[in-house]
Amino acid sequence: MNSQRLAALRIDPESKTRRVGAWWKIVAGVSLLAGTAVVLSIPRKGDDNRLVGAPAKKESPTKQSEENRSIPRESARPDSLLAPPSSAPGRVVGSLLTSSGHIVAHERIELSPRFMGIVAWIGVKKGDPVKKGEIVVRLDDSEYRARLAENDGQLAVAQVALDKAELDLNRTEELFRKQVEMAKTLDDARLAVRTADAQILQIQGARKLIETWIDWCVIQSPVDGVVLEKLAKANELVSPQTFGGTRGPSTSLLAVADLTDLQVEVDVSEEALARIGLGQKCKVSPEAYPELQYDGHVAEIAPEANRAKGTLQVKVQIDHPDRHLTPELSAKVDFLP
Repeated sequence: MNSQRLAALRIDPESKTRRVGAWWKIVAGVSLLAGTAVVLSIPRKGDDNRLVGAPAKKESPTKQSEENRSIPRESARPDSLLAPPSSAPGRVVGSLLTSSGHIVAHERIELSPRFMGIVAWIGVKKGDPVKKGEIVVRLDDSEYRARLAENDGQLAVAQVALDKAELDLNRTEELFRKQVEMAKTLDDARLAVRTADAQILQIQGARKLIETWIDWCVIQSPVDGVVLEKLAKANELVSPQTFGGTRGPSTSLLAVADLTDLQVEVDVSEEALARIGLGQKCKVSPEAYPELQYDGHVAEIAPEANRAKGTLQVKVQIDHPDRHLTPELSAKVDFLP
């Protein structure tokens, strides 16, 4: 019974043989799929153009470091930039260096009083043109005119004393000839006349000083220019010096400048100093009017650098400024070769 069951479970030797044809079909199908995947993975020209929004190809760190080393240091600084090759408004093609700065008056003059006083009148306001010698401010001179009147009285008294001394001298000389008076009396009379003369000279000198103070009460413009700032008002106390604190008397009356004599102050980095020299030609472009350009030249190079900023101040004289240029406006300066 058991032998019959074992015989039924036994596998026929012919059914154990594998089908060779089916095996090779499987191998060929897998090989075909693998080859197709390899061919499709190879990049071809124009694949990037077919990708919408494809990210830019990243460069190797080595290539990026080489390009960074090739860029001059000045191109990374905000205050001294190499001029771009394009002819954009306000830029000059072929310039050695482009720097930013501010327009300033060559000479800004602040008119101050020579002594403490009260402002009696100011005849100009901010922005008004003034001529050289024009009266712009008057200070109260009532005190000095009172001193002048007092001096007139002193001078009159001194003149009377001189007249008396001369009369005494004449009498003494007559008596001396008659041998009534001694020589000492005659000498004293002569000295009295000289003393009276000296007193008159002294009073006349004091008068000139008072007249000078009165002249100082009239303040005139020293140049042809424009009033940049009005620093005092009528009836205000002014003084040539401060006494501490922020609420003391004003030390200046007006700020005046000649707007036909303008410069541009720029801070140039240490690395760019070798490209700049006195008298070098420049082009100035105000930021407010980038389409305008003005001829200029390097007029001044500061003798001392700014250690904290690593820069040196350079002043560029604008040759022919016009009404478009205003002090404290920003401007670009192109230093030409």
